[in-house]
Amino acid sequence: MAVIAGRDRGRILHGGVLQLLAIAAMALAVRTDWAFAFPRIASLLLLWVTADALTLGLLAHCRRPAPRQVLATVAGGMTLAWTLSPPALRDAMLTMPWFCAMMLVVVGTHAGLRCWRAGMIVRRTGLRRADGWHALLGEFLPPPAVRLMLAEARLVHLALFRWNGPADIPPGACGFAYHRHLQPMMIALLVLSLIEAGVTHLLVAHWSRTAALILFVVSDVSVVYLIGLIKSLRLRPVLLTADGVRIRAGLMIDRFIPYDRIAAIEHQPDSATIKAADTQNAALIAWPNLVLRLTEPMPRPPLLRRRPPIVAIAFRLDDPDEFVQMLRWRTGVGT
Repeated sequence: MAVIAGRDRGRILHGGVLQLLAIAAMALAVRTDWAFAFPRIASLLLLWVTADALTLGLLAHCRRPAPRQVLATVAGGMTLAWTLSPPALRDAMLTMPWFCAMMLVVVGTHAGLRCWRAGMIVRRTGLRRADGWHALLGEFLPPPAVRLMLAEARLVHLALFRWNGPADIPPGACGFAYHRHLQPMMIALLVLSLIEAGVTHLLVAHWSRTAALILFVVSDVSVVYLIGLIKSLRLRPVLLTADGVRIRAGLMIDRFIPYDRIAAIEHQPDSATIKAADTQNAALIAWPNLVLRLTEPMPRPPLLRRRPPIVAIAFRLDDPDEFVQMLRWRTGVGT
């Protein structure tokens, strides 16, 4: 099953790359002399390529898409065609009333349907929960964009507005801190980043004011992200729940391991174990002092290259002895 899932992910990834290449190639083609000589034909070809590429991508993700998904895809292709068109092609589109009417009907129907469904979500949930926002934004944006926006909002809220809050420990769970050893190093990294950003900004400002302004915005965003990450180290401890171990490293790692999948516990592991390709290091920039061996490998999605499944997870705790005692009591697994 893992091999089949990997093949499906590879097929979807390759299909997305082909989509982008086809749309980019057509966007360049409509800026040639031939397109300016025949703007109506070029605009129709651009619309066909964008709508067809997006539709094929939809079919790659789901075999039998819903009618509203097909409508959203076609509307997105029309909007993308209008956005990528040069001014000459847009003028040609406006000279074809039937073409403009078709675009207005499709895009208007899609927008009206989405707004109606969004209104139903607001009346049902009141946007008091995170899943309400997720469902509302999902009516207008793709799922990856929704997940990214909500993650960014949570990070900014954590970095700027949540101070001295209690740690995220659900009822019935035991939390184990790891921030007392890791947080000072992260704070030092933050200070060095501020110094480097300030010096670089002053040097670049002598060369280009625009580049300095862009660098200033990027530096500020990076600082906010780093502050949120540092604060999340204390707020998101490692948990022993009723069903398993939840290993967390701030906002970067959150992995749940059931008790029946823990084969062994290693205290003060050696460097070969930590640096192994099939070991996930959840200690970030600190040196791990605990390793959990798994009874069977856990798959992990590839980033830029295929990686071996996880057979061990390394992490660091401020008080590892208490964690090991409680884990051995719950699982009966020795070290």
